[in-house]
Amino acid sequence: MGMYRQLKQELIDYSKQINIDKIGFAAADPFLELKQKLQLQQELGYASGFEEKDIEKRTDPALLLDQPRSIIAIALAYPSKLEDAPKGKKGERRGLFCRASWGEDYHTVLRKKLHLLEQFLQEKLPDVQFKSMVDTGELSDRAVAERAGIGWSAKNCAIITPEFGSYVYLGEMLTNVPFEPDTPMESQCGKCTKCIDACPTNALVQGGQLNSQRCIAYLTQTKDFLPEAFRKHLGNRLYGCDTCQTVCPENKGKHTLRHEEMKPDNEQVKPLLEPLLSMSNKEFKERFGRMSGSWRGKKPIQRNALIALAHFKEESSLPILAEVLHGDPRPVIRGTAAYAIGQIGGASAKELLQKAKQEEKEEAVLDEVKKAIQSLQSVL
Repeated sequence: MGMYRQLKQELIDYSKQINIDKIGFAAADPFLELKQKLQLQQELGYASGFEEKDIEKRTDPALLLDQPRSIIAIALAYPSKLEDAPKGKKGERRGLFCRASWGEDYHTVLRKKLHLLEQFLQEKLPDVQFKSMVDTGELSDRAVAERAGIGWSAKNCAIITPEFGSYVYLGEMLTNVPFEPDTPMESQCGKCTKCIDACPTNALVQGGQLNSQRCIAYLTQTKDFLPEAFRKHLGNRLYGCDTCQTVCPENKGKHTLRHEEMKPDNEQVKPLLEPLLSMSNKEFKERFGRMSGSWRGKKPIQRNALIALAHFKEESSLPILAEVLHGDPRPVIRGTAAYAIGQIGGASAKELLQKAKQEEKEEAVLDEVKKAIQSLQSVL
């Protein structure tokens, strides 16, 4: 075991050289507690649908690699503050991408780091076997990070590190090397419930349990009509939500910019809303393609931009909203434009909606138009 102890230290030293902020080691035993949580989450209908559906694969490393002996967990800290952020104003309203979408797509950044660790191990042990994952892999990044002592599993369902708070990206490598495991951290959340209390949609059911179907971060990524109950909670969010992180006392004063590729482009992460509505797929990819927040394409972002204009009650946007309502081929976008027009209100809005009521053939859009007219009449 002395050889593996030395190799572990060499790997830790190398991780610092390649700018990995935290590294930890965990046993590759099944995640039995997580299995129970995931089964309950499925029974309650709390899952998002984006995650691996096979709970056995999510909780048993032996189904992913032949005779796994340990898991290497890594964390990279990301920035939490925008320097000289552009300010939205009347006639020039802006949306917002969450912090986890700033800079280059974190999946790419972490995979590069894990690949370097793979190469390092292969040079030392030519017969080594491994399987690396970031976010979209079968294993739960958070469960692995918690077991590996990267941080503790917090009430906001994030991993909190003493050094960087919860502003960290996580990845892991399953391997057949028997590295000695590190010690998990005890939760430091105590009696604090700030994240639970601040969640706009009450998605944090209790400490450490999330109803993804209510979570704004999840809702911003859906492609259908956003349920009405959640529209007014969206604010100007285009992708993701940081509320349960920004209110956390452990994140106070935590801001790290050690990775140049994570540096946010202000005009990308806080873009003007109106230009988003007429953007082609090609323009969207050129402008936002390198961000993780672009993975679902432009449709959810455009739908959310319409809801943001409704939030601001931006009257000067009525002409472009009218173009969308009468000219966009996608029912979800037309219907959401009708909702935005109804929220902005006024005589022009009523006229636009009445015209749409006569012309619109799609039932779901017509329903949105009628509801928007009703909302106008209840104000008058």
